[in-house]
Amino acid sequence: MATSTRSGDVLAGRYRLIDLLSESGGGRFWRAHDNVLERFVALHVIAEDDDRAVGLVEAARISARVLDPRILRVLDAEEEQGRCFVVNEWGTGISLDILVTHAGPLDPRRAAWLVADVAGALAKAHAAGVTHGRLNPENVLIDRYGSVRIIGMCVDAALHGLSPGDVRSDLEDLGGLLYCALTGTWPGPSGSIVPAAPRESGVFLSPRQVVAGVPKPLDLLWREFDCRSIHGRRLLGAEHPDVSSAEAIAAELLAFVGDPTGMPEALARAVPAINELRPVWLPALADPLPHDSSRDDLPVVPDEMVAAEPDEQPDRPVRREPAEPPIADVDDGPPIPLVTELPTEAGMPVFDDDDVSWLRTRSTPPPPPPPFEEPPERPLFAPDPPGGARRPRIAPVPSEAPVPVGATDYWPWETGGGGGAGADDDTAEDERVPGRSWLRLAMAVGLAVLLLVAVAIAFNLGRGRTALGGDPDADRTPSETASATTAPGTVLPVAKIRDFDPLGTDGGEENPDSVGNAIDGDPATTWRTSTYTDQLGPRAPALKPGVGLLLDLGKVHTLRSVDIRATPGEATVSLYAYDDPPAQAPTGDPVATTTGSGRLSLTPSTTTARGRYLVLWWTVLPAVDGGFRAETAEVVVRGE
Repeated sequence: MATSTRSGDVLAGRYRLIDLLSESGGGRFWRAHDNVLERFVALHVIAEDDDRAVGLVEAARISARVLDPRILRVLDAEEEQGRCFVVNEWGTGISLDILVTHAGPLDPRRAAWLVADVAGALAKAHAAGVTHGRLNPENVLIDRYGSVRIIGMCVDAALHGLSPGDVRSDLEDLGGLLYCALTGTWPGPSGSIVPAAPRESGVFLSPRQVVAGVPKPLDLLWREFDCRSIHGRRLLGAEHPDVSSAEAIAAELLAFVGDPTGMPEALARAVPAINELRPVWLPALADPLPHDSSRDDLPVVPDEMVAAEPDEQPDRPVRREPAEPPIADVDDGPPIPLVTELPTEAGMPVFDDDDVSWLRTRSTPPPPPPPFEEPPERPLFAPDPPGGARRPRIAPVPSEAPVPVGATDYWPWETGGGGGAGADDDTAEDERVPGRSWLRLAMAVGLAVLLLVAVAIAFNLGRGRTALGGDPDADRTPSETASATTAPGTVLPVAKIRDFDPLGTDGGEENPDSVGNAIDGDPATTWRTSTYTDQLGPRAPALKPGVGLLLDLGKVHTLRSVDIRATPGEATVSLYAYDDPPAQAPTGDPVATTTGSGRLSLTPSTTTARGRYLVLWWTVLPAVDGGFRAETAEVVVRGE
C-alpha cells in the first residue's frame, strides 16, 4: 500500500524515518530526522485516499496560526506518492498520563500550576480562533525543566476522525486535566488510557470525594466546569468561580497557587526518572607494549646439529644462531648434549670471574627418599605393679597436714618404690591445685562488690530516688509534671464523645467509628483525624481553621484539668466549655490552650471554669508522612 513505510525511508527528500512510535487506524506515527535542518521531528503518515487526509491538511494549516512556546508547532504538511503526512515539532519529556500512572496524583499546588499553564496556552489559541479538539492527558507533555508543552493542536482530532471541536469541549477537557492531576483518573469527554473516574448514580464524584486532602477551592472549581459530571452537584450558597473561558480558568488557578516562584522546578521534581539515559564509564586500559621478538621462547638449535639430524622436517620453522654455542660446561667437564625436547628450559647462569656458564638439569634423577617408618607404639595405660594387681586407693593427704619430704618426686608409673604417702597408689592426685587460692579471692571480691551495689540501691530507694540516685521526676515530660502537681480533683466520667467538625464539607465527620478509643482506658487504641495535605489555619491553602472532639460529661462540673495522651508531634489544642451542646465552630477565648508533643495538659487559668460540654479544638496538627494528622490515645477530665 502507499503508506507502507519503513525505517530509513526519506519523505519529501528530507525527512528520514527512524522509529515507528505507534500505528493505529491506518496511520503511523514516526520519529524522523530533518536532513536539511538537522533536527528531530514528529511525523504522522496516512494514505492519500484516506477520508481523513483532507481534514488533516486543513487542521495543519489552522494550527500553524498559533505561535506559543507551550504548543508544539506544525512544521510541514504535504501529499506525495500516495501518502499524506504532517510534520510536527519534536518534544521531549513525560506525558501527564504516564506521570500519574507511575508517580500518582500531584499535590494541589503543582496540579493547579500545570493546568493553569495549559489554560494560558489554550487561551492564546482560542484568541486566534483555534481549538485543540482532543485535549487529553496523552497530549500534555512535561519536560525535565518543568515546562508544559501541548501536543497535537487540531491535528490529533483530525487523525482520529473527529470534528475540529469548539471552545466548550476544550474547557471541559481542561476540567478533566485538573481532575486527572488531582486524582489520577480521567472524567473528561475526550478518550484517554487513564482509568475512568469513579461514579455514583451515574455522576462523577468530585476530586475531594476521591482523594482526601484536595483543597476546597479546587474542588469547587472543578464542579463549575460545564461537563457531564457537574449537573446537580453545586453547593447552595457557595461561591462560583469563573470558568467561562480558558483565560478566566488560568486566573482562578494562579490565584490558588499564589507566589509562583519555584513552581516549574517543583513540577520537574515530580517527574520520575523513566527511560533516563545514564552514562556508563568503563575502566581505562593501558596501551599494549610493542612486540619484542628477543623474548620469544623458541628453541635455539645450532647449525651443525640441524645438519646432523636426519628426520628434520623441512617445513618446520627453526631459529638458527651462530655456530659457536653460547652454553658452556661447568667445571670444564664433558659437554652436555642439547635437549631439544625441552626448548623452554634455559638452565641457571653461573657467574665466574671472567665468563658466564650455565647449569643444566641433571641427567640422572635424584634418589628417592627413605621409606616412612612407623613410630614406636606407646602403651595406653600404665603397666601393672609387680604383684599383678593394684592396691586399694589410699586417702589423699589433707591440705592442712605437712607434705612429706620426697612426695612430690613420686612418678605414678614407677612401680618399684618411690617416697611419700602417694608412692603406694599410682592414681593418687596432688591436692594443691595451682591458682585455686586466686580464684577464691576473686569470688570473694565479686561478692563484696555485689553486696555494696545492693546496699546503695536500697539506700537510694529508701530516700525516694531512683536506683541510680537520680530525681524520679527528671524523666517526666513537662506536661506529665504539670499534670501531677497542678491537676487536683477527681477523674470525671465522660457520658458521650463524638468527633466535632462543623466546618467540614463532607458531612463533618472525622473517623466517627473509632472516636470511642479516646476514652476506653486502653492507650493502645487511638482516634485520629483525617490526613490533610495542608496545615490548618484561617487562610489558604488551609482547608479549615480547626477540627476537634465534643465530650458530654452528663451534667455541669467545675473543671480542673483535661489531660490528652497523643502520639508524638507538635500540636496546638484549645479547650472550650459550654452548658449547651455547640453547633458551630468555637469562637472567643478558650478556657485553656497548650502547644506541645506527646502528653498535653489543659489547665483552666481560673477556678470558675464550669460546663457540661467540652470541646477539644485542634488548630495545629502534627506533621506526618503525606500531610498533617492528629492522633489521640486517651482523654482524661478532672474536676469536681
